[in-house]
Amino acid sequence: MLTVREARARGRALRQSLPRESHGELVLPQRDPVGILVEQNASRLPDLVPVRIGRMLQSPFTYYRGTAAAMAHDLSGDHVTGHDVVCCGDAHISNFGMFASPERRLLFDLNDFDEAGVAPWEWDVKRLAASVVLGGRDIGLSESRCRDAAQGAVQAYRATLQHMYQMTALERYYYQVETDRVEMSVKSKHRKVVRRKLERSRRRTSEQARDKLMAVSEHGSLRFIESPPTTHHVEAPTMDEMAELFAQYCTTLRSDAAYLLSQFQLVDFALRAVGVGSVGTTCYVVMLEGPSGAPLFLQVKEAPPSVLETYGRRPLVPPAAVAAVRQGKQGHRVVSSQRILQAQSDPFLGWVAGWVNPERPRRADYYWRQFRDMKGSVQLDQLPTQLFDDYVRLCGQLLARAHSQSLGGAVASGYLGKSERFDHAVARWSVSYANQIERDFASLSRAVRVGRLPATHGV
Repeated sequence: MLTVREARARGRALRQSLPRESHGELVLPQRDPVGILVEQNASRLPDLVPVRIGRMLQSPFTYYRGTAAAMAHDLSGDHVTGHDVVCCGDAHISNFGMFASPERRLLFDLNDFDEAGVAPWEWDVKRLAASVVLGGRDIGLSESRCRDAAQGAVQAYRATLQHMYQMTALERYYYQVETDRVEMSVKSKHRKVVRRKLERSRRRTSEQARDKLMAVSEHGSLRFIESPPTTHHVEAPTMDEMAELFAQYCTTLRSDAAYLLSQFQLVDFALRAVGVGSVGTTCYVVMLEGPSGAPLFLQVKEAPPSVLETYGRRPLVPPAAVAAVRQGKQGHRVVSSQRILQAQSDPFLGWVAGWVNPERPRRADYYWRQFRDMKGSVQLDQLPTQLFDDYVRLCGQLLARAHSQSLGGAVASGYLGKSERFDHAVARWSVSYANQIERDFASLSRAVRVGRLPATHGV
């Protein structure tokens, strides 16, 4: 294994064969982004496909949020140094957010790992930077400001990566960003806005979810409120089958968390559509009740193969989970990647492998995690434009912290160095790719108009 010094030296040597300026060139392979959506929809719940398309058609930015597969395809032949890291796979600026640590501190970090796996570090950086341009356009920023913000996010990534490799491996591992630090990092006149958002996240507890999502049935038990097509009960799995899955999931937890959950009982569960890109994959929300009646909500999400594998053509070599994935445990891929990429992870992360849903005759893997629990994300349309630059730079910093857990991040650090050449190049690339995304968005709109794809709006 390389030392950090050797890895950084290797990165510096790569500048000769792959100049940092070359990352500014947008070269796309033969592509059909609408066709990729059609392919993905074939394995999704048919009733939710129109919801997914409708959500993607809200704006070019929301469309981009659902295009991790298309972008993996587009990047599969892109310029890369050839040194991989554990990647998020979908590191756009709306996939960062707040959540509670096990010690009940509010943290800010990456918070979506459905597509995570081992891939080129450049892919995460470019997905982040292009989302900055599209997100900035979405809230009405000028073109020059969008490009400068993208460059700033990449610069923050590069500088933080340099900083990370001045630390020891243990210091990098323990490094985290608490929201108190986020609040103090912005100008004093903007802190009130940040504080309000943090307080809203702190109020998103299981008790709040119970009050909002549950109602007492005619039999006197708590039941999820029906709100089809986004939330509704299903005939399969049955309560007994879900209880069996819950028991299987508990075997994948740390002993302390498993012992705690042994005191809880299953009350109800329902199918629930979440996000943009995930809509149509099977996702349940489960309510458990503890011995004193306190609620705990868990989310059970289907874990299909990562787009890094299916459309990015990356070999499936997830960290610390090779044997598990060979047995089909895609949920283990998500869980192990999340634990590596996040500074602190949900103690209730676990997985279930190989379950066949009677309504969908194929094997599917799932991962489990807490639902709500002080979780919150930044809504760009509610973010003061003055804070946009600070926010995207913070995202760049946290992506660097995540990549620094892999030795490939040291190669990236050596390659990037102190020069702004890579920052400028990726900012230029991001503007070009954002322009392409807007053309793809128009193509999807036409596909809906001519009946190639269904769309349900406002859901």
